[in-house]
Amino acid sequence: MKRTNQQIDYLAETERLARFAKALGHPTRIKILNHLENQSCCFTGDLLEVIPLAQSTISQHLKELKDAGLIQGEVNPPKIKYCINKENWELAKNLFNDFFSKQILNESCS
Repeated sequence: MKRTNQQIDYLAETERLARFAKALGHPTRIKILNHLENQSCCFTGDLLEVIPLAQSTISQHLKELKDAGLIQGEVNPPKIKYCINKENWELAKNLFNDFFSKQILNESCS
């Protein structure tokens, strides 16, 4: 197999989908998103009552979700209020839907 050092250019949509997929790659993050989707907003301390993990662990998961753009946070010292980033949440759902629809349609390899 021949290897190359060529740069691979990806579509912006492909990179976005991969970033969302990475952020969704942990069950705790999915649980956080499920909780936030059913709330108008939530403080970090509220999540500790729903997910029995250390605050530092919850904060790391929130950081990953925020960095991916799936949630947004508003600082109200000493607390941070989190909610779903509705625009990016819809974008993620559409990108995943398109991806899986195309995969099903293009499934001709057996």
